[in-house]
Amino acid sequence: MRLILAGSDDFSLPSLEAVRAAGHEVLAVLTAPDRPGDRGRPAPRPLRDAARLLEIPVLQPPRLRDPHERERVGALGAELLVVAGYGQLVPLALLERLPRGGLGVHPSLLPRHRGAAPIPAAILAGDPTTGVSIMRMERGWDTGPVLGQAMVPLPATATAPALRHQLAQLGARLLVAVLERLKRGEAVATPQDVRMATYAPPLRPADGALDWERSAVAIDRALRALAPWPPVTVPLAGLRVRLLAGGPAPGATPPTPGQVLGWEGESMLVATGDGAFRVDRVQPPSRRPMTAAAFWRGRPTRPPTGSPR
Repeated sequence: MRLILAGSDDFSLPSLEAVRAAGHEVLAVLTAPDRPGDRGRPAPRPLRDAARLLEIPVLQPPRLRDPHERERVGALGAELLVVAGYGQLVPLALLERLPRGGLGVHPSLLPRHRGAAPIPAAILAGDPTTGVSIMRMERGWDTGPVLGQAMVPLPATATAPALRHQLAQLGARLLVAVLERLKRGEAVATPQDVRMATYAPPLRPADGALDWERSAVAIDRALRALAPWPPVTVPLAGLRVRLLAGGPAPGATPPTPGQVLGWEGESMLVATGDGAFRVDRVQPPSRRPMTAAAFWRGRPTRPPTGSPR
């Protein structure tokens, strides 16, 4: 099958590798424009770089809604557009120009967690399972009928980066299976139940600004779901510090969220709205990462709650 693959980050790389290994012809890669990254260096564009190594043409339109850009993509002669983490809504006018339309590789069990951040949303919600859906693309965000799904358990220790890698690999395998069913004329598209739909909006910096009024479980989920961005920060000893590592701790807590309860080696125990949270590592503003105890010892003034040994 002659297709175009659209994506912007490493989530799309397994899909590129899988469709080529299955014998499909990737006519071009569609990805986001280059932009500045950290310290003035270009931001990573893994799909772009992989395509160039494979000598696959790369298109980086700022806006697919631009008629000129739609014409450029449509003129390639592809049968199908595959989208895996692209970040732009593909215009219906472009999808209708392709004989087989478009397929989306979405890392959730649709209709749950439609939108831009389904992996963090699943961890934040404490879902027991998650997975990947292959859907037929239409006008809305992740609203099209589903041609295939694969489910995986979501352990209580899952982090967004690890889960993203797992679902990217799973999605690539499922995509190849769906493409084979399409070729044989055996693909069945099941409409989504809109009554069960939830939405996972794009993450914002404010999503990482936590307080101790939340439960220890909710803080732990945020720490695992929001890695590596946005940074998770909490108030501690008069500063808002970045929380790098920690987890719920057993035991009853007093009704004073934010109170330092004690120490476990270099880790600090803090009361939350429900339960205690063990703070292992933090990063104060303009400082290097350090243990909670090292941070506490370095504060010029601190409440009389004891000190680490």
